[in-house]
Amino acid sequence: MTQQPAQAAIRLIRPKQAWQGVELFCTTRQGGVGRAPYDTFNLGLGAQEDPASVHENRKRLQQLLPAEPAWLQQVHGNRVVDADDAQWFDASLPPPAADASVTAQTGRVLAVLTADCLSVVLADQAGSVLGVAHAGWKGLAAGVLEATLQKMQSKRPSASGWRAWVGPGIGAKAFQVGDEVRVAFNGAGAEQAGLFLPDPLEPGKWRADLAGLACWRLAQMGVSQVENSGLCTVNDPAQQFFSYRRDRVTGRMATLAWLS
Repeated sequence: MTQQPAQAAIRLIRPKQAWQGVELFCTTRQGGVGRAPYDTFNLGLGAQEDPASVHENRKRLQQLLPAEPAWLQQVHGNRVVDADDAQWFDASLPPPAADASVTAQTGRVLAVLTADCLSVVLADQAGSVLGVAHAGWKGLAAGVLEATLQKMQSKRPSASGWRAWVGPGIGAKAFQVGDEVRVAFNGAGAEQAGLFLPDPLEPGKWRADLAGLACWRLAQMGVSQVENSGLCTVNDPAQQFFSYRRDRVTGRMATLAWLS
């Protein structure tokens, strides 16, 4: 009998400290069945990989979750949907076009896919309301984090003590941008020291600190506890993360969270 190779363990990235009433993590490339350049744990159906591999990876992911994730059709905007509203997540319909979702329901799994963009998880200290956002520079500049918190506050007006976790994303040393990106953040973080630095190798370009911009925006929103994972998806010696900027053709990680 031919022995089958052992299934690789799924490796997860979590905040340094557990959150009251909330479970959350970000996946890595480890633990799936995909082949290069999607090796191995690609969870994005839009990444042009064989759908059978993605479905197998999502099946393995499901073993870690209390329910099917509320996937989104991400469009780099600031639309937020309420995952507790059944109209958005009818199994017979495609996922809603949005870049964030919120819930106040125990066991409702929120999810975003990334491969250089940031994932941001928001919750109150009591763990009564939750939001998860996909924040590339366009969505961040358009106010996706502010829109997510506003949606959460409308669901739980009495909630307080906001906290956030900023997941792995492209780091400042790797994120070269043009002036249009800096202009998009005028009055919304561009003036803060260190968040946009002139590129030493190419005049007219900038090195943007996307996670730093997110953390600054969160602080302005009144989020008192912000943990930045500090993990760069591009400059990662172990290449444990998918990176569109680095590889162009690649898979997607997922950040998932639910109220426990």
